[in-house]
Amino acid sequence: FVIIFQPEFRRLLLYLGQNPVVQKLVKVQSPRFIDEVVDAASDLAKKNYGALIVLLRDTGIRSVVETGITVQAKVSKPMLVSVFNPRSPLHDGAVVIQGDVILAARCQLPLTQNPKLDPALGMRHRAALGLSEQTDSLILVVSEETGMLSLAENGILTRGLTRESLLKRLKDAFSPKVQKKRVLADWLGWNS
Repeated sequence: FVIIFQPEFRRLLLYLGQNPVVQKLVKVQSPRFIDEVVDAASDLAKKNYGALIVLLRDTGIRSVVETGITVQAKVSKPMLVSVFNPRSPLHDGAVVIQGDVILAARCQLPLTQNPKLDPALGMRHRAALGLSEQTDSLILVVSEETGMLSLAENGILTRGLTRESLLKRLKDAFSPKVQKKRVLADWLGWNS
């Protein structure tokens, strides 16, 4: 039955997933960890503490996680601010977050090889771009010198984000609607 009517079944699932009535019935909130990350980034920016935070999506980065120190702690503003305190032994390198868990800290990221990059960009920004060129992760950068918030995604660095614009970008990226579309596209074989 399913094999014979597979295209019709796919269309039905796609229709149900996009139907506003169904979406209202299945009300899902955006992940709580986003608020914690944005609050921490804002606090770190005010203190001019540099930070590099990797937010995993679908692509695993085991080789990057293994370069750091395992943390396995729930994401929270106090935890992130503590990790990136310049006196902390974990403050150099990146924190890797999957869902609401900090997997590791002090991780080394690959640097971008883009020769057209602004020479004024520091190592954190180059590392963020490097990983974003290789994975679907979002990488948040807090500049130690300027306190500026930046986000790297798909090899593009967006600089000068406000707290509100960062929050919106992350909520959009991790919204249940976007996640559903990715899962459905994978299931239907559209990403192959």
